[in-house]
Order: sequence, then structure tokens, then C-alpha cells
Amino acid sequence: MLCSRIPEFLKDYIELPLVQRLSGIGLLCGTDWTELFRNRFYYSRLDHSIGTALIAWNFSKSKKQAIAALLHDVSTPAFSHVSDFRNGDALHQESTEELNIQMINENAFLKELLERDGFNLQEVNDYHKYPIDDNECPGLSADRLEYMFPSGAALNEVWTLEEIKSTYSDIAVLRNEKLLPELGFKTESIALDYIKKFCDVSLILQHNEDKAAMQLMADVISAALKENIIHEIDLYVQGESELIEYFDDYASKNPGCEFSKLYLTFRNMKKVIHSDKELDGCWCVSLDVKKRYVDPLVQVEINRFERISKINTEAKKIVEEFLSYKDSLWGCVPYAEV
Repeated sequence: MLCSRIPEFLKDYIELPLVQRLSGIGLLCGTDWTELFRNRFYYSRLDHSIGTALIAWNFSKSKKQAIAALLHDVSTPAFSHVSDFRNGDALHQESTEELNIQMINENAFLKELLERDGFNLQEVNDYHKYPIDDNECPGLSADRLEYMFPSGAALNEVWTLEEIKSTYSDIAVLRNEKLLPELGFKTESIALDYIKKFCDVSLILQHNEDKAAMQLMADVISAALKENIIHEIDLYVQGESELIEYFDDYASKNPGCEFSKLYLTFRNMKKVIHSDKELDGCWCVSLDVKKRYVDPLVQVEINRFERISKINTEAKKIVEEFLSYKDSLWGCVPYAEV
């Protein structure tokens, strides 16, 4: 769907251990492992990375851009952006990006493939340099386009496969305000439907339920590290299912420790109490998180492209309402009984 087939040159890069490690890491940042969420299927960072690479290849036909897109998440630890919450970076969620470049630059197997294919590390170690791969919000890029399709399908069934196919077929490479290439839409009505669904899904990520799942798992990981239950390297060499199995076993045998108190609360929470203050007997969270949204380009004439919010009042309202949304000040979860 994203590309007619996986190009031959990309297959060896996909098989790199550096990349294959991502099969055990979920796209949805640990929400697969709590009863608070009912994700409809598991989608890995490997799936996302391959999908992003295929989109980049489909629209650029540039091997180095496709490889850079494939490698853009290799530094992602278990539970994905939970690490950013743990690092105090919930608002930007970029705390592992320097490590991403380092891991690419230091990987001997990758260097061999690049030398074989006539590329150097600087051409593939930072996908931000390729605007089709990634660009500043609210632009549409391969990364942003790819992750929102499975996120929406898994979290609240916003997209069916047929709807994804129809939406994807309307996308083209346009030119933005800086005259840089950017993914956009040929048809205004399809762009409007896309921005509606994108913001519907992004709103879930602004709710205290998502904040609670992310920050509580961040606190769980911090407690696991503090109590020497795991070490930092484990987040990079073990998959999420392995860590969850280990955590389940540890918590059952050590129910009285701080880690187990937090972990069992995460695993068993079914609702978040919305409050204007912290509540006794509860784990509580209050923070601002990254606002993920798009205001995509639309082709209005042969060589004229505009942000949909500039030409469509409904789209403008959708963006404004999303950006102004605030959940209650606090989200609180009663501690699990241990």
C-alpha cells in the first residue's frame, strides 16, 4: 500500500540487528501493557520504521532518504517515548535523538553496507535533513504520515485499510512556504477528512489518560532502575514483552516495594480521575505534552499550494480547537492494592 514493493536495496538494511531490535518495541509507548487502553492490535517500531522508509522511497526515489528514514528510530528504548517522560522531555519528546546519530555512526555492520552501496554515514544518520522524511510541525512528512495511520486504527479505529489507501493515493510532493518539498494533498476534501481524523487521534494523546499511562510507566522504569531490578542497557537489548514478563514475576514476589506499587497500579488501572487538585491515595500527574497535529498543504492550482487552514474555515477551526484544548489540571489513579 505504501509502496508497490520493498526495494531490493533496502532489504539488507532492514535485516540489520540495529533495526530488527525495534520489532520488540511498540509504537504506542507502553499503552499495550495497561488495562486503561484497549489497543486493537500491536504495531512495532520496526513496522513504523519500514513504513516510513517506504513512504520516503515512494515519494523521493532517493535511496539515502529511504535509508535515513528506516534508521530514524534506532535509538528508541523499550516503551518508546516513555523515556522522554522519564527524561523530563514530555513537551518535545526528542531526548534520544543525539543517541540515534551516535548509534548509527558507531554501527560496524551498517558501515559495511553503506560502503558497499556507495553512501557515507553523514548521508543517512539524520533524517531531519530530508524534508520529505521529516519536517517542522504542522507540515506533513513520511514519519508523521506513517505513525498516525496505525495509531488511529489501533487506538480508536479512525481509519480502515480502505480509507488509508484512498487517503494515501491523493498525496503528492508539493512545495511549501520555504519552497522545500513537502507531502500534501491534491484534493481539498480528502485533506479535510485527514486533518479531522489526525486531530481526533492526537486529542487522545492530550488526555490525562495518555499522560497517566506515559508518566506512570516512566516512574515504573525509574523505580526499576533505582532498585536495581533492571539496568539502563536492558531497555535496549530486551523487548517490551520480555520486560513485562520479568516485571510481572518480580512484582508478584516482591509486592511491598515502591516499584511493585507503581507497576501494579500501571498494569491494573482502568480509569483516570480528572481533578483540579491532587487526590489522597492516588498517583497523580499534571503536565503539558507535545501537541501532534498537521495543517497540510493542498494543491489549489497547478503551481499554487496552501495550508488547508488558509482555504477552509472548518479546517481552521479544527486546528484552533485542538491547539486550545486543555484537560483537567490533574489526572489521578488510585494505587493498586498490594
